[in-house]
Amino acid sequence: MSYHKSSEEIALMRQSGLLTWQAHQEAARVIKPGVTTHEIDMAVETFLLSHGAKPLFKGVPGVVPFPATTCISVNEELVHGIPGPRVLEEGDIVSVDIGCVWQGWCSDAAMTHPVGAINAKRTRLLRATEGALRLVLKQMRAGVRWSAIARQMEHHVREAQCTMVRANIAGHGIGRELWESPNVPNYVTPEFLRHGDFTLQAGMVIAVEPMVALGAARAVTQPDHWTIASADGSATAHFEHTIALTEKGIQVMTAGPEGQGWAL
Repeated sequence: MSYHKSSEEIALMRQSGLLTWQAHQEAARVIKPGVTTHEIDMAVETFLLSHGAKPLFKGVPGVVPFPATTCISVNEELVHGIPGPRVLEEGDIVSVDIGCVWQGWCSDAAMTHPVGAINAKRTRLLRATEGALRLVLKQMRAGVRWSAIARQMEHHVREAQCTMVRANIAGHGIGRELWESPNVPNYVTPEFLRHGDFTLQAGMVIAVEPMVALGAARAVTQPDHWTIASADGSATAHFEHTIALTEKGIQVMTAGPEGQGWAL
């Protein structure tokens, strides 16, 4: 099955992505010490519903369906954190992952925010993770093998004295569905080279999402069946954009109206 998108479909995905970017601005306005992760989630949900968009993550099947609009992960929590009563504190870092569906088309983006002033190690972590995504935006072009880019991402993170998390999580194709082919990992394994590597082509739309830790690469799933956290408790970060590859080059679907955004 082909997941390549026409120029008309990419234009519709751009409108979905713009709503996701705007929802991220709503989240950013709320984030500060003393705010609960539930309050962030409610701000995003209110925005999306008021603009005719459907939250993409709410109700995603699992051992239990995902119960919220956003994934909000704090400190050692990497991805898929469930918003709730947790209160953000000065020095925390909080990853907000937002997706929406607009006129049947999906978009997905994530960003890790400092909560007030953060220490030097966490600053380095955020820069390394955002830098890995920036590297992708510079390297993506038709004819390039994904493995070549993934190797550069992991090297970049290692040079920053951080670690690309190695777990059963990766970027992905996206379109009518949240998860489409291809699988888009942040590192290279022999199995991926044998069975998953692919060549970038015009018409592809993929969500690229480096996930990085200050400590070891292993991650574990928490008892809530959703939250994935670093196994050693070290701080983690997550940056993501939905990116289309067109005949003219890349187009970041989840950038702002003037093309602005993290890693841009």
